[in-house]
Amino acid sequence: MRKARAVLVSAVLAIGVSLSIGAAPAQAESLNGIYRQYSECQRVGSYGDDQGWWDNWRCEWKSQYYYYFLYS
Repeated sequence: MRKARAVLVSAVLAIGVSLSIGAAPAQAESLNGIYRQYSECQRVGSYGDDQGWWDNWRCEWKSQYYYYFLYS
């Protein structure tokens, strides 16, 4: 019974990993900073754009944390 359960758990994990890898978008956004003020988030986002670190960026308010998150 233990061997069957171990094989089943391994198979389920392998299938889950393969599905999650295949479902990832080609241009996924990444978190590049967390800021208390919107103006600071905008400043860093604009600076990163000027330096060529990223092309598109946005600041998003997360009310559960009370911070702005910079995504690019």
